Amino acid sequence: MSEHPVYDDAVERLLSRFYSRLLAVERKAPLTAETYRTAVEIFLHWVSDKVGTDLQDRLSSLSVTDIVYYFTWRKTGGVDELTVAKDVSALRAFGNFLVGIRIWNENLVLQIERPKIHRNLPRVLEPEQVDTLLAAIDISTPLGIRDRALFELIYSCGLRISEASGLLLQNVHLQERFMVVLGKGGKERMIPFGYDAWFWLSRWLNEIRPGLSGRNNPATVFLNSRGQPLSRKGIWKRFQDIEAVSGVSAKVHTLRHSFATHLLAGGADLRSVQELLGHSDLATTQIYTHIDNEELQLYHEEFFPKRGGSK
Repeated sequence: MSEHPVYDDAVERLLSRFYSRLLAVERKAPLTAETYRTAVEIFLHWVSDKVGTDLQDRLSSLSVTDIVYYFTWRKTGGVDELTVAKDVSALRAFGNFLVGIRIWNENLVLQIERPKIHRNLPRVLEPEQVDTLLAAIDISTPLGIRDRALFELIYSCGLRISEASGLLLQNVHLQERFMVVLGKGGKERMIPFGYDAWFWLSRWLNEIRPGLSGRNNPATVFLNSRGQPLSRKGIWKRFQDIEAVSGVSAKVHTLRHSFATHLLAGGADLRSVQELLGHSDLATTQIYTHIDNEELQLYHEEFFPKRGGSK
């Protein structure tokens, strides 16, 4: 925070208006809106060093050069390219907002290019490693049944952790073995799930959950020990415990990556996997084809090792 209380109050008011606009007018997902708000807050406190009597004066005095200096400051502060790219997106949205309330005549940030992101291939587990990870869950306890159902479902459907946390009872169709998932941007998609996920989910819903849900009976599928919706943090912590017991190094999201890669390796077409993952851009899904190609290359080198010299 800056050392100017009046300035800080002005920042909070402006951030509140910007955040409300993101949700109500631009229909941004709450997580996206919060990310943008945080990025803009950092920017506004950087602006506090600019000359000006109040926040509006300081913002209106900015130039494209100042914006460039800001992103240079962010880079030299140690943030990576992905964070800078997100900052650019956030400040472009903020620039549109400033134009709308007539603090800027034009959106200066539109003249700033997003950095090119050099994506590392996501880590993927072998099917045997997934089996080892899931088998490490202690199913002798009620919450162990929940955890097995939870992580079987995340792997079987390629769910994001937020999607698993927010999954609603009304959207799960056990008999037909499919569910409706609310993904990024509020987009719904229908996903089938396999027998193992069905088996453990059935046990959780029929045997364990009724005893935890109480009178309130929350709408979400997965509950914590107090009968309240299981949070994303709660899922993450449980996975860490299971990871430690299993000896398999992974993250919750690794199960989603593994789901996509295993589908493609099994012959699924790219468009179908895109739909199942809820990707809006096919290029995002294509990264899993590179993982599969690398795996094929390793198999080739194993069975057809290079021979020295020529005959």
